[in-house]
Amino acid sequence: MISAIPTSTPEQDAARHREKMQKRKAVQDQEVAGKQIEKGLLMVHTGPGKGKSTAAFGLALRTVGYGRRVVVVQFIKGAWATGERRALERFEDLVEFHALGEGFTWETQDRARDIAACQQAWAVAKEALSRPDVALVVLDELNIALRYDYLPLPEVLAAFAARPPGQHVVVTGRNAKPELVEAADLVTEMSLVKHHFKDGVRAQQGVEF
Repeated sequence: MISAIPTSTPEQDAARHREKMQKRKAVQDQEVAGKQIEKGLLMVHTGPGKGKSTAAFGLALRTVGYGRRVVVVQFIKGAWATGERRALERFEDLVEFHALGEGFTWETQDRARDIAACQQAWAVAKEALSRPDVALVVLDELNIALRYDYLPLPEVLAAFAARPPGQHVVVTGRNAKPELVEAADLVTEMSLVKHHFKDGVRAQQGVEF
């Protein structure tokens, strides 16, 4: 005769789960306690997937939520109306939004014009990077400007290194330069698994812009 395998009671399952979570919490608390450094971070959002700029604007919204100042500088992208710009400009006392691009490179088809626009945007960005009252600087699509050598990478990296100690910076765009990745504190690569554009779905309000 085969005896039945004893099963645990709900109370025993709950006790085991509680013990497991207590051990996990102890490990997590110990790890968190060991992190004592607080500094301004250089963050990079890159990769072929969608969501790089969207994530950066999420950081901007979070920063504004704490009553801290944000400066957004958009490279490459034209000065077109977007949902993120409309939303952030509602916080006009805390957010400066500069859309200084001439449009995507395949639209302008004019390298000199693209370089001039990027240099103008970089001048605004450098000013923001020197201001201790700015908690977060969003440099949207700066990676594209660096990829095409519209701006000198050493100058950009030097400005990042010289910024106020507590200031955070987030840089977006595909094909981040290896030197920027090396200098960054946080690098996130968005991977492309599936995109509706491939199926003929056009860019839509609230999703792409």
